[in-house]
Amino acid sequence: MRLQGKVAIVTGGGSGIGQGIAKRLGCEGARVIIDYVGSEAGADDTRRAIEACGSQGEVVQADVTKMDDDRKLVDTAWDRFGSADILVNNAGMEKRSDFWDTPEDEYDKVMAVNLRGPFFLTQAFVRRLREAQKPGRIVNISSVHEDMAFPGFTTYCCSKGGLRMMMRNLAVELGPLGITVNNIAPGAIATPINKALLEDKPKLNALLKNIPLGRLGTPEDVAGMVAFLASDDASYISGATFLVDGGLMRSYHEQ
Repeated sequence: MRLQGKVAIVTGGGSGIGQGIAKRLGCEGARVIIDYVGSEAGADDTRRAIEACGSQGEVVQADVTKMDDDRKLVDTAWDRFGSADILVNNAGMEKRSDFWDTPEDEYDKVMAVNLRGPFFLTQAFVRRLREAQKPGRIVNISSVHEDMAFPGFTTYCCSKGGLRMMMRNLAVELGPLGITVNNIAPGAIATPINKALLEDKPKLNALLKNIPLGRLGTPEDVAGMVAFLASDDASYISGATFLVDGGLMRSYHEQ
């Protein structure tokens, strides 16, 4: 129970990686604000799993691209649980399009969810920490594509590259406040968003050949690293990206 007494905010906590993270933090003792945008059912499943571990969860519908919703998430943590200690910027999206065909609205949407949202939610979180003179932990769920090229997904790569630089800069700027900032860069993770890939055996097998460990990752693989970075065990770690990719980054090559 490394996170007993802590309060965490997890965006995109109703499915996939975010759901795995929220459950893990709850089972490590944290009370969790579970953000979702679409269906509430998945977020309720997350809350019930946290309660089954003996902790508490609060479901909040909030769109991270809207500053009022960012403030609502942080305010709910303080109003419901008395504080907030951990922020996990997990909500994200990707859109495939050739660079020469990428429309302006698609660029704006991807950047808004993946970079603008984490920027202003982190700002709201840090403002409350400064007012309370509290330390904190910020963990961004980035991607191997914050560093690795991904043809056809330039908007996604731009957003994750920006998230990497934001993390590095904030680690320096917020360090004197006792706030750590780190990124986790997942590789290929088995989640509902990858349903098409999971059902396309030739593509899946080609990908697996590039992963030295020979399997896709799971949300639990990512969640374990988040729990570590949110805990006192990681109190002297800041400004780093941690790959959770089964070795993909070191092995990947185009077929």
